[in-house]
Amino acid sequence: MNLHLKEVLETERTILKNLFSLYLHDLSSFTSNIDIGEDGSFEYDGIDEFWETEGLSPYFIISEKDIIGFILLVERPFLKKDYDFGVNDLFVLNKYKGNGFGRQAIVELFKVKKGKYFVIELVENSPAVSFWKKIYCEMNIQFEERQDVVDDDHCFIQTFIIG
Repeated sequence: MNLHLKEVLETERTILKNLFSLYLHDLSSFTSNIDIGEDGSFEYDGIDEFWETEGLSPYFIISEKDIIGFILLVERPFLKKDYDFGVNDLFVLNKYKGNGFGRQAIVELFKVKKGKYFVIELVENSPAVSFWKKIYCEMNIQFEERQDVVDDDHCFIQTFIIG
């Protein structure tokens, strides 16, 4: 399984936009705050900000030569204090889920991005909550967890350090 992360170029915006629509469709199962647009797609309005705002860093997850998902990493200077990084969004296409690709993508990320992290999952998104708990266990990551309301949704927020 040859997997790597590749920073998304601005010229690849349409690919990321299409993947983001699939991600939001999946996420809509766990929140009432995501609705389908008039054009029949789930659209993230802030996609242009990824190339306009320093510290919003999208990466494609690539297996062999195929794009199979993405990670949206938030980092400094977008993050002002307390944390170096946040895994804001992690998406793997359904076809590839359950095969360790998400885990391997996170391992690759942690190899090159060391520091203090936060991860936020919707409380209702049990697959994501289980995924992250398994990552922490398998990688022996000590984390702290709290619950809070983020954008009107109940969320788990985990913090940890990758050294």
